[in-house]
Amino acid sequence: MTVSTGKHALLRPSPLALIFCGVVTLCAAADTTGHDWPQFGWDVASSSASPDPTGITAANVGSMVRHQVTLNGTVDASAIYLHDVTVKGSKHNVFFLTTLYGRTIAVDADKAAVLWEYTPSQYATWDGSRQITNSTPVADPDRLNIYVGAPDGAVRKLAISDGHEVWSTPITLLPAREKIASPLKVFRGHVVAVTAGYIGDRPPYQGHVAILDAKDGKLLHVWNSLCSDRAVLIQPDSCAATQSAIWGRAGAVIDPATGNIFVATGNGPWDGKTSWADALIELDPDATKMLGNYTPSNNADLRARDLDMGSASPALLGDGYLAQGGKDRLIRVVNIKSIAGADPHENDDPPSVSTPSGGMLLPATAVWHHNADTWLFSADGGGTAAWTFKDGKLTPAWKNSNGGTSPVVAGGLLYVYDARGGLRVYDAEKGQLIATLECGGGHWNSPIVVDGKIALPEGGSRGQVPATNVLDIWTLPAK
Repeated sequence: MTVSTGKHALLRPSPLALIFCGVVTLCAAADTTGHDWPQFGWDVASSSASPDPTGITAANVGSMVRHQVTLNGTVDASAIYLHDVTVKGSKHNVFFLTTLYGRTIAVDADKAAVLWEYTPSQYATWDGSRQITNSTPVADPDRLNIYVGAPDGAVRKLAISDGHEVWSTPITLLPAREKIASPLKVFRGHVVAVTAGYIGDRPPYQGHVAILDAKDGKLLHVWNSLCSDRAVLIQPDSCAATQSAIWGRAGAVIDPATGNIFVATGNGPWDGKTSWADALIELDPDATKMLGNYTPSNNADLRARDLDMGSASPALLGDGYLAQGGKDRLIRVVNIKSIAGADPHENDDPPSVSTPSGGMLLPATAVWHHNADTWLFSADGGGTAAWTFKDGKLTPAWKNSNGGTSPVVAGGLLYVYDARGGLRVYDAEKGQLIATLECGGGHWNSPIVVDGKIALPEGGSRGQVPATNVLDIWTLPAK
């Protein structure tokens, strides 16, 4: 059993952390099981706020015990979780993760043991190269399959039962330049995936939205953010324009009521006709029609200074509004009705607030609907902050100088991972730091909190990528 309570030691956890029920398990002390975290951000809107009870409270989170699972690769993304699914003929609670080089791993959440690994057949051709993925899997609502990305630019459907490949569909014709950087989504029988470029913006590439049939993997529709008049996969060098990556940590954000898709693009050319870089875009559920768009009036300046307005994914606030953060150190509040239509909307009118520390916003934000209030949480390299939202306005609630990656809310607690090491836990409303859980450093990694457990992969894409790394799992001590 590859489990430890230290960063590198492969030791069994203390008996105090275990409950013996015929086999060794890492059970939550509270009876708050039976929930899922099926995708990045918990729901299709990537709210990153789960309403499910967790059994983890301000009183007990500091006593949680860390266990580590050795992974065959490094995960620079998040895990997902399904409870009570069938793997190899038996029921398990399972975390699923995809490594930088596209290996997908299923981990028993109670025994902290690897159940299966899936490795793409051409894995050796890109292993160790600059060609990577930072994508998070998504579970099919049937709870029998998951969908994953890989550095070869293909989306795959894998069987939860044993990890075998059901289908594989490329969503780019040039995977060496176009990267699957963001999480996948599945909604109403469609898989929604987006593409970006690699660090350094080496041309040619274009960000685009791909819609696949979840049943058989057929590529149904493509919306290209450059050469948007061409509704197919294109050879990137056949389009005169390049860049405009869709690389926000939440990827495509879906309105669960309408199915409409929201994405934000990175820097590149914008003409309001067929080139839509540094823009906020609303598409219909099939990605066949643009329903709305917005870019700031200083679009050209943002492009020249590499200040992608679309460095973060849109965050649906409710009441017809969304929040859009960017490298330009602003979080804009956008009225969705005000950007409706295919005609270009180029202005700088939306109200905005500064990012938590005045730094570039790269992580996803979290939106929490609590009692009668709506909260927005954000972290950047130098701070974490919270606002309440009402009548189209964000009002500051609290902030600090602790940087972090994409925050999540569960059980009234806010969890923010510091990529330099450490998982901070706050009272979400008051901003009071309750505990800091020890863990190693990373990059894009962010936690999930479900069924009395916290899961966080360590490691990242900067510098040398180790051949193995770890998944941290915290559980409440057994009584």
